[in-house]
Amino acid sequence: MAAHSTTPAPRQDNRRQQLLDTAARLFRQHGYHATSMRDIASAVGMLPGSIYYHFASKDELLVTVYREGVSRIAERLDAAVAGKKEPWQQLEAACIAHLQTVLDHSDYAQVVIRVLPDDAPAVRVRLAALRDQYEERFKDLVAALDLPAYVDRHYLRLLLLGALNWSQVWYRRGGDSPRTIAKRFLQVLHGIQAQQR
Repeated sequence: MAAHSTTPAPRQDNRRQQLLDTAARLFRQHGYHATSMRDIASAVGMLPGSIYYHFASKDELLVTVYREGVSRIAERLDAAVAGKKEPWQQLEAACIAHLQTVLDHSDYAQVVIRVLPDDAPAVRVRLAALRDQYEERFKDLVAALDLPAYVDRHYLRLLLLGALNWSQVWYRRGGDSPRTIAKRFLQVLHGIQAQQR
């Protein structure tokens, strides 16, 4: 007679992704503070206490959503820049990828753009580190540009990211494409830089 194992099979974590997707959607729609764990659990048909099997707190859930959002934006940017050799072309490809991700209204990307680290003080340092990790790509891309010595690359990077992120406020479908907008942003910057030489 064969022996039967009494060790239970590991519990599948099949609700985790559903929780993440739902949290991202609700954080985007209602804001981080206005969304409760009860709201998220209800939206996925789960008892409120069951959500804590997957995430210890709403802050931990936010960090995981944020990490996923940063990862998705970064992967798109990295793929766009791959193969580009010239620094301005690399920066243009990065700006297009970033803008397309922001304007496609991905729940995850919107959480990264809209929820500031200071909105969740308990995990502020972790959120800021994730954001910094992503923005490091732009720091490297701006550092590679041939610019006059007087150009402050730190502020150039902040100016560019601020313009790209703010576009979600004024962008309307049917106008210029994200690709065209990103190209025009860089044409302005590149044109000003060329005139100052």
